[in-house]
Amino acid sequence: MLASSSRIRAAWTRALLLPLLLAGPGGCLSRQELFPFGPGQGDLELEDGDDLVSPALELSGALRFYDRSDIDSVYVTTNGIIATSEPPAKESHPGLFPPTFGAIGPFLADLDTTDGLGKVYYREDLSPSITQRAAECVHRGFPEISFQPSSAVVVTWESVAPYQGPSREPDQEGKRNTFQAVLASSDSSSYAIFLYPEDGLQFHTTFSKKENNQVPAMVAFSQGSVGFLWKSNGAFNIFANDRESIENLAKSSNSGQQGVWVFEIGSLATTNGVVPADVILGTEDGAEYDDEDEDYDLVTTRLGLEDVGTTPFSYKALRRGGADTYSVPSVLLPRRAATERPLGPPTERTRSFQLAVETFHQQHPQVIDVDEVEETGVVFSYNTDSRQTCANNRHQCSVHAECRDYATGFCCSCVAGYTGNGRQCVAEGSPQRVNGKVKGRIFVGSSQIPIVFENTDLHSYVVMNHGRSYTAISTIPETVGYSLLPLAPVGGIIGWMFAVEQDGFKNGFSITGGEFTRQAEVTFVGHPGKLVIKQRFSGIDEHGHLTIDTELEGHVPQIPFGSSVHIEPYTELYHYSTSVITSSSTREYTVTEPEREGAAPSRVYTYQWRQTITFQECVHDDSRPALPSTQQLSVDSVFVLYNQEERILRYALSNSIGPVREGSPDALQNPCYIGTHGCDTNAACRPGPRTQFTCECSIGFRGDGRTCYEVEKTRCQHEREHILGAAGAADPQRPIPPGLFVPECDAHGHYAPTQCHGSTGYCWCVDRDGREVEGTRTRPGMTPPCLSTVAPPIHQGPAVPTAVIPLPPGTHLLFAQTGKIERLPLEGNTMRKTEAKAFLHVPAKVIIGLAFDCVDKMVYWTDITEPSIGRASLHGGEPTTIVRQDLGSPEGIAVDHLGRNIFWTDSNLDRIEVAKLDGTQRRVLFETDLVNPRGIVTDSVRGNLYWTDWNRDNPKIETSYMDGTNRRILVQDDLGLPNGLTFDAFSSQLCWVDAGTNRAECLNPSQPSRRKVLEGLQYPFAVTSYGKNLYYTDWKMNSVVALDLAISKETDAFQPHKQTRLYGITTALSQCPQGHNYCSVNNGGCTHLCLATPGSRTCRCPDNTLGVDCIERK
Repeated sequence: MLASSSRIRAAWTRALLLPLLLAGPGGCLSRQELFPFGPGQGDLELEDGDDLVSPALELSGALRFYDRSDIDSVYVTTNGIIATSEPPAKESHPGLFPPTFGAIGPFLADLDTTDGLGKVYYREDLSPSITQRAAECVHRGFPEISFQPSSAVVVTWESVAPYQGPSREPDQEGKRNTFQAVLASSDSSSYAIFLYPEDGLQFHTTFSKKENNQVPAMVAFSQGSVGFLWKSNGAFNIFANDRESIENLAKSSNSGQQGVWVFEIGSLATTNGVVPADVILGTEDGAEYDDEDEDYDLVTTRLGLEDVGTTPFSYKALRRGGADTYSVPSVLLPRRAATERPLGPPTERTRSFQLAVETFHQQHPQVIDVDEVEETGVVFSYNTDSRQTCANNRHQCSVHAECRDYATGFCCSCVAGYTGNGRQCVAEGSPQRVNGKVKGRIFVGSSQIPIVFENTDLHSYVVMNHGRSYTAISTIPETVGYSLLPLAPVGGIIGWMFAVEQDGFKNGFSITGGEFTRQAEVTFVGHPGKLVIKQRFSGIDEHGHLTIDTELEGHVPQIPFGSSVHIEPYTELYHYSTSVITSSSTREYTVTEPEREGAAPSRVYTYQWRQTITFQECVHDDSRPALPSTQQLSVDSVFVLYNQEERILRYALSNSIGPVREGSPDALQNPCYIGTHGCDTNAACRPGPRTQFTCECSIGFRGDGRTCYEVEKTRCQHEREHILGAAGAADPQRPIPPGLFVPECDAHGHYAPTQCHGSTGYCWCVDRDGREVEGTRTRPGMTPPCLSTVAPPIHQGPAVPTAVIPLPPGTHLLFAQTGKIERLPLEGNTMRKTEAKAFLHVPAKVIIGLAFDCVDKMVYWTDITEPSIGRASLHGGEPTTIVRQDLGSPEGIAVDHLGRNIFWTDSNLDRIEVAKLDGTQRRVLFETDLVNPRGIVTDSVRGNLYWTDWNRDNPKIETSYMDGTNRRILVQDDLGLPNGLTFDAFSSQLCWVDAGTNRAECLNPSQPSRRKVLEGLQYPFAVTSYGKNLYYTDWKMNSVVALDLAISKETDAFQPHKQTRLYGITTALSQCPQGHNYCSVNNGGCTHLCLATPGSRTCRCPDNTLGVDCIERK
């Protein structure tokens, strides 16, 4: 480790000396030193204009890029990109990164040659003079590589202008950029050479048509979309994406020559990422720094497991060198490492970055955190956003866990049906396997010569729902085998990990996820010396098995050959504190020797036992329930055996974990605790009152719990395995390679509705087939409000009646929670939380929107699984489906109680429809200029309609008359993700909640001003109003929150017993608001749809009618 530290010190010293070395050999690159270009060199010329793409440039030899070796043509764009496949028209201008096509970007920005002054030249050159010069550039950057290219693609952007957009930047007037990219290829590898001459980069930002403002250029590479059946983002690398970094491209280098940057882009070393050169500017070949002469103090912080999981550079960097070392980023390398970070704006001038250092087997990586002082000559700035979030660390959690952000970091927690610590999760009730190695150096009896064994296999099988563990250690020499029989604790640790949990208590796996170290000491009473047991559990491997390494060293009493050992059931107390568990006890065991002369002598022996278990827990979630300070492990049966012929040592134990108790109270007699339940080995036993219980098949299995059958893998699971396998990252213990997108599957194997790229931090919604939903991709730090389109499977058990449970008199809040609607009575504005009850169970549905008809006392809802629209009476009875055809993703729903119509938004079909209350006479009101419409409300008296569209690129709140006329944007500025919308007929206030700005706001639609009611909301989804309060559902808190409009303060919150996501909310009024509209009486005189407008009404015909008996009029 000392040598590693020296190497780091030297590398960091070179980085600090960088400003002093800028005056090194060679000086700045002049324009004359670019590779020859122009029509005289046989260059092709890209047409003048904006966002143009060249025809395919056919190559004589294949270009290698990432893991591909078959690229036979490239495309050149105005915008500083060489594409390995033709860019689609919708991506002709720079937008979200990474693009869907393969891209090599020496200066990726919105560039413009419309005025004809700037030019883009390109050619393939096979001449020896060009290929030899390219080889020299590559050799400077990679002196250890022998590379002789046979061809080179030369692309030159000469005097190109920035695209300025509608508001021209005075500072960019007359500014022009000149730069060059050379792609050199041999039969086995390809390299990119980027050249930035002195004064060649006169501007560093351009106007983005996507962001509608000035954004920095980018130096980056992208593999593009990968996959045959299912497309996903491939690997990509971003080397510079802020103004300061771009400014310094011409001033520095990674190849020793100022303004010249070299990258290995296609070879065996680039499967998961482009490899940059790493030659410090100003050093000559063979020159080295004396590591011992420099004495810069570096603060080294030893990170625990959790810290490693949240550290952005704790992956093996893409550098040539030993397989077991981390390479130290230098100059440009932290920008390469930043491919794990979300893209963001430039950070402040005081910067820091982290360097991953050499790591050893079974040790946590160390991380050096260096704060860089202000230097005018510093070449690059580094992202200083040290707060770790789920957006760029989701891969640290199990695929069966959810990730949540907190003020100081993020935590993982297993989803329902799984158990573990969030980093590691396994299906409840499923059998588990543990594999590992054992080595020992043991003195038996009074012998002075130790018995040594190495690389001995340990295998354990656990029946989780019985708490039984069966452990076998093979090839144990018989000279020590019998003497190890009393050491049931060697396998007992596995029993503790998967002990049956009594209510409110946690076994070892629930606490540690199978990631911990354990050291135990065994002292045999009356025998000199002691035995030390060291064990390291490393979580779940790529085969789904837990891994363990065990080391035994010390003294044990000798037990005669052929003896048997009996251990009585015992209890043991486990004491818990932060990240440490301890226990100690005294145990007896009986040794019965082989029968001699008709007698089998036996003796009772005693040993004292103590152990310490250390693990990492997530400290960011203050709301997580604390573990009981003491838990009692009850081992009900112990069986030990040494098979002399097979030389196998076996331990079998039955375990449960619970409170410290005397005797055996009734609670311990539940079949789930004592193992007499008869559930399938792939089922969890759920204890009930006294001796009652139910059996529930584990995730991935179906059946009645007594018999369970394995379910085939889903499409999402297959895609995930395919991508990880192709990238060589199937081991869940290893971080996902930077730049690689791997889809997240939910607890039931379906595509998680929200997908995020771990490297960029961008998130987007997908449909049930994993396809991205247009307009949902959000910037880093903002998670789109995506909806799951697949209902969770219904567990076997007593059928839940679907009939409505009638509501008592009064006003109630109704809110949706996946497969049910709950009611929450109101007394004034106070939520009577103790009286909250289910109103309707529909477990096969995902209910999103809710609306209430105060006339017929009927609740309406949208369901996105079938999809459908349904309704049910508050007075009881069976629910009915009123619309089930021609729906995509119906989300928001509203009722015009005066006109007797319903309105709904459909975010899949991008439209708003109206129909009668029974679902007949449907008519599309809007199907243009909608991307993600969601919340919708009516002002029945005035005949107005309002809705939200949380389109990530253009969020807005719109309004129109109920007949669809007079459509206009009501709110457009300073919106993020406007989800919920409510109109209070009593105060004429329109209010909304925004999950992007985290605000609640209100306005009177007839007046221009808007009021920020409250900021700092967590993740609001839907909202309703009653009296002085708003009531909204929150996805992060899984709660209904009351917000007092008068004092702008949250006053109460209700959290349902079932902790799942809450969706729509509405107020079931005890009586309707006063007022009428022109459709209130006799359907306004209309034959079909009567649609109210301010002071009038419009008669409309439903779509797809012949119109014979329908009359339209105003």
